[in-house]
Amino acid sequence: MNQAEIFSDSDFAQRLSYAKHSDFARRILAWFDLHGRHDLPWQQHRLATPDPYPVWISEVMLQQTQVTTVIPYFQRFIHSFPTVFALAKADWEQVAIHWAGLGYYARARNLHKGAKQLVKILEKTGDFPQTVDDWQAISGVGQSTAGAIVAMGIRDFGVICDGNVKRVLTRWAGIDVDINKSATTQQLWQLATALTPRNHSGHYAQAIMDMGATLCTKTKPNCTFCPVQHDCIAKQQGKQTAYPVKSKKMPNPSKYSLALQLIDNQQKTLWLQRPNTGIWGGLYCLPLAFIKKQKAQKILSNWQNLDDFQTEYLLIEQVIVEFLQQQNLLNLTQAIDFFSNPIKPIKHSLTHFHWYLSPVHIALSDEQKHNLLQRIQDADLNVPLTWQNPYTIKDLAIPTAMQKILRN
Repeated sequence: MNQAEIFSDSDFAQRLSYAKHSDFARRILAWFDLHGRHDLPWQQHRLATPDPYPVWISEVMLQQTQVTTVIPYFQRFIHSFPTVFALAKADWEQVAIHWAGLGYYARARNLHKGAKQLVKILEKTGDFPQTVDDWQAISGVGQSTAGAIVAMGIRDFGVICDGNVKRVLTRWAGIDVDINKSATTQQLWQLATALTPRNHSGHYAQAIMDMGATLCTKTKPNCTFCPVQHDCIAKQQGKQTAYPVKSKKMPNPSKYSLALQLIDNQQKTLWLQRPNTGIWGGLYCLPLAFIKKQKAQKILSNWQNLDDFQTEYLLIEQVIVEFLQQQNLLNLTQAIDFFSNPIKPIKHSLTHFHWYLSPVHIALSDEQKHNLLQRIQDADLNVPLTWQNPYTIKDLAIPTAMQKILRN
């Protein structure tokens, strides 16, 4: 008799009790050994002695990013920074170049900071942190990432409950409440802990993540080959894609900006380094001229209301835009035309909003370039900037959105 036959209500205590006495882990491990992926470059389960360093790097890279996207980044990263000491010693610019295009750049900042923290621990104790709590003290390492590192990189007991695992567990146990609620998160961690074997938790961690990524997928789960299909409540109900349950999100707002390609007589373009905090922290971008921010059809702010968006608009960008307007090189009153057909902006979606970027080419004379740089110097903003030609831009750490503009 399976759990779908034992109960049909939403009593979590019954589900947890069933989980503790099930052979869920054994079935997933058996499937993984025969059908799982065993060639991912960060995997440790076939090594005699595990190394937590590549596990840590891969787990951070895999946050909100597909495996196929991560693999080449991981390989380049490990080749350049083969040890935590090499990563800690590296300049931020070196790290940023290896991360550029992977997105969610705060992860790279945390890795660089975390490497310095780990080196101090290694110099003091001679080893990496050994517990989940100690790993959570490292910058950017949350509960699930810490559990994965301890399970796979230390080979001690560690529990993971990332997005793939949550999808598997909500379907198998029929958890039909909003996955974003804290009470649901608590239940999922209880369930994940109950199902994780005390021995070989690292092997299991790799197995259940692999199953979530390859079988129990978001839109087309392959239940025919699933090792836990016989007591999966979602499968019994025929409602696999109804899980996990998520409350409907409000539509994200949209931002519209001009990406200013200021080109001098040597065909070099101006690039600014973004602040360490915020979007694209520490990376180089074209100066942006803020045009408007809207939600649905409602305009939330526009370029005429500086107070509405000054926290999103760098001071150096404001200085540049003001100079260009004074030189009659830019007319913001007509800027919205850049976003209308047939001219199509580049759309770049981030976690909380969509960003529409319309590139604008502006040629500067030698005198205009000199006066602009003097204006920036007089403002005393201390923002790193550089002029790059198309051949040297590849050596600069730039975000994906800027790469899209260069390809446009």
